[in-house]
Amino acid sequence: MSHTQFEVRKDKLDLTRWVTVDASPLADQQVRVRIERFALTSNNITYGAFGDAMQYWQFFPSSDPAWGVIPVWGFAVVTQSLHPGVAVGERLYGYWPMANTCVLSPTRLGAGSFFDGAPHRAALHAVYNQYQRCAADPFYRADNEGAQALLRPLFTTSWVLDDFLADNGFFGADTLLLSSASSKTAYGTARQLSQRSGVQVIGLTSARNVEFCESLGCYHRVLRYEDLAQVDAATSAVYVDFAGNSGLRRAIHEHLSQLRYDCSIGGTHVSELRGASRDLPGPRPALFFAPAQIKKRRDDWGADGLGQRLVQAWNDFAAHTSNADAPWLVVQEHAGQDAVARMYAEVLAGQGDPRQGHMLSV
Repeated sequence: MSHTQFEVRKDKLDLTRWVTVDASPLADQQVRVRIERFALTSNNITYGAFGDAMQYWQFFPSSDPAWGVIPVWGFAVVTQSLHPGVAVGERLYGYWPMANTCVLSPTRLGAGSFFDGAPHRAALHAVYNQYQRCAADPFYRADNEGAQALLRPLFTTSWVLDDFLADNGFFGADTLLLSSASSKTAYGTARQLSQRSGVQVIGLTSARNVEFCESLGCYHRVLRYEDLAQVDAATSAVYVDFAGNSGLRRAIHEHLSQLRYDCSIGGTHVSELRGASRDLPGPRPALFFAPAQIKKRRDDWGADGLGQRLVQAWNDFAAHTSNADAPWLVVQEHAGQDAVARMYAEVLAGQGDPRQGHMLSV
């Protein structure tokens, strides 16, 4: 049996390769899974762009430190088990390498999930180390796996971000500007924010995605990036940055005299991430880390309370995205190494139809 994985150059994300090695024998208490389907979105590009700063490269190490494996969310089936608590054939949802197989060291087993106890992951955040057992997962529906893999981790970020902003009183602002408004994490956030009173949500996007963003119905206004001047310069605002475009950030800071907070989420505009953010007028950009707010709310509400709120919000959001009359998301399936490499290049370049979601298998 062999293990095949897709790797990218850490310092140049458009350089890629496939690496195949013989699968190593399992140690006691380990399991091996076959990764059947995984989602690829701009969120995964963010994992690569912030791979060093946020430790994303450490989850699935490469044999060459210059190359990395971008994590993805999806579904796998246990094909071999030396752990008495995990059965062959069990279906799992979680965080995987872009590969055909993965070895886990299950620990902290519960009816609904377990954690990977591999030593190299011990210091990494628990939210990425948890694997859901589909048979007992309240989010899981067999007929909706594509939407789950594509939207669930992004929606979790969206939901937690909305909660974080509300928890902080929107930093005294009445307007929220969301860049990369056609991205799934952005419109998931906009959907949550649109249900709150007292704040206006403005989506910023490229000209080709204006119509799509307007069709979602979750933005009060949608503007092209070049139309930023249409926002009143005296508006008290929070900038929620899903793009990572340093030029846009500077333009927003220089245009808005009452910018209250700059919340950095991701980096869909990878080619423009490297610009300096020093010497900006207004607030210093702050990187948002969803697991920190999740921990806060787990402490506030308990694990069950947090889970119930999130499942309820997810069910509502999923119903909107899969509406047969006007779906927000159409799932596309792609199989094989050539297809994976092609779709990675397309997502990296920010191309494609924002209404399409890509599910891949090696």
